[in-house]
Amino acid sequence: MFACNKLSSSRSFILLFVSILSVSFSSIMIKFSDTPTSVAGMYRLFISVFIMLAFVPWRSFRTLNLNKKDWSIVILAGVLLGLHFLFWMESLVYTSVASSMVILSLQPLFVMIGSYVWFKERARLLTVICLIVALLGSIAIAWGDIGISRAALIGDGLSLLGTLFVSAYLLAGQQVSRKIPANAYSVIVFLIGGTVMLAYNLANQVSLTGYDSSDWTYFLMLAVIPTIFGQYIFNLLLNSIGATTISVGIIGEPILAIFLAYLLLGETISFFQFLGGLLTLLGMGLYFWSKSLKVRGIKVGSH
Repeated sequence: MFACNKLSSSRSFILLFVSILSVSFSSIMIKFSDTPTSVAGMYRLFISVFIMLAFVPWRSFRTLNLNKKDWSIVILAGVLLGLHFLFWMESLVYTSVASSMVILSLQPLFVMIGSYVWFKERARLLTVICLIVALLGSIAIAWGDIGISRAALIGDGLSLLGTLFVSAYLLAGQQVSRKIPANAYSVIVFLIGGTVMLAYNLANQVSLTGYDSSDWTYFLMLAVIPTIFGQYIFNLLLNSIGATTISVGIIGEPILAIFLAYLLLGETISFFQFLGGLLTLLGMGLYFWSKSLKVRGIKVGSH
C-alpha cells in the first residue's frame, strides 16, 4: 500500500495510469460473469476491505481528527460509491460496454460543474476544449455499438445515474482528502459502499451464498484489480491532482478496454474506434499539457 497522500507530480501521473488501466478490466470481467452484479459489487468492496486492513495500521483510525461535518461527508462518499457500483455494474447487463463508457466519459463534465459549485474552481477555456475533444472521441469509439432498444435505454439510464454518483463521490473525497489518510478513507468508504449493496441484496432477497469457486475468484479479482489498484489509487490521488484531473484520466478507460479486448478476447478494432481513440488521446494530451503549463505558472486562455 502507498503510505502517504502527498505525491510528486510524476509519481501521481504514473499512479493515475496504473489506476485507469486497472479499472479498465472491470467492464470486461463483469460482462463475462453471470453472477448478480449487486452481489459481485458487494463482495468486491468487502473483500477489498479485508485485504486492506492487513496493511492499514489501526492507529490510522484511532487518530482520525474529523468533526461531524467531515464524518457526514465520508459516510456520504461511501453511500455514493455503493450506489455507483449498484447502478453502473447493473447497466452492463442491459447495454454494451461501449455505450456505458460513453456515458461514463461525461464524468469530467459533472465533476467540473461540481468543483465550480462547491470549491469555486473555474475551468479555463482550454480545459473545456480538451474535454469536448475527448468526449467526441468517446462518442466515436462507441458509435457502432450504441443501441436504441428499450433494454439499451434502461442500461444507458442506469449508467448515467452511476456516473452522477461516482462524480459526487470524487468531489466528496476531495473535500476531506486533506483530513484523512487515503488508506483509512478507502477502508471506511469501501465498507459503507459494500453495506449499501448488502442492504439492497437483502431487501431484494438476492442470494448471498451458493456461488462456486470460479465466482469467488471473480469477486477476488474485482477486489484486487479495479478496486484496490483502481478506486483506492483514485482516493490516494485526490489530494495531489484533484477530482477533475482524475475524471479526465478516466476518459482513457474505453481506449484501454478496447486494447485489452483486442489482446485478451481477439476482438477487432474498427475505424471509428481507432479514430475515436486518437481524438480521446488528443483531448487528454492537451488537458495534461495545459496542466503542466499551469504548474509552471504559465497562464493559458482562461475563462
